[in-house]
Amino acid sequence: MEVPVFNPDDVGLQYVYVAVADHIAARIEAGHLPAGARLPGERELAEEYRVALGTARRALVELRERGLVRTLAAKGTFVLKS
Repeated sequence: MEVPVFNPDDVGLQYVYVAVADHIAARIEAGHLPAGARLPGERELAEEYRVALGTARRALVELRERGLVRTLAAKGTFVLKS
């Protein structure tokens, strides 16, 4: 499954952090980020998605709440299931 490139200008009426989380979730579902894969750090995600650091941080919280990722202190954030 092909996941379209994320464009922060095409988010519409949705919160940007939710759009980022949805995009990462789609990448997980498509198998681009398999179980056990380490996500980029918050700053890297912010740069990759062209969003503020706080938005990237909130997107990771959203993914944790969905049960898709787990963050380990001083280790990073990892995909739990794909």
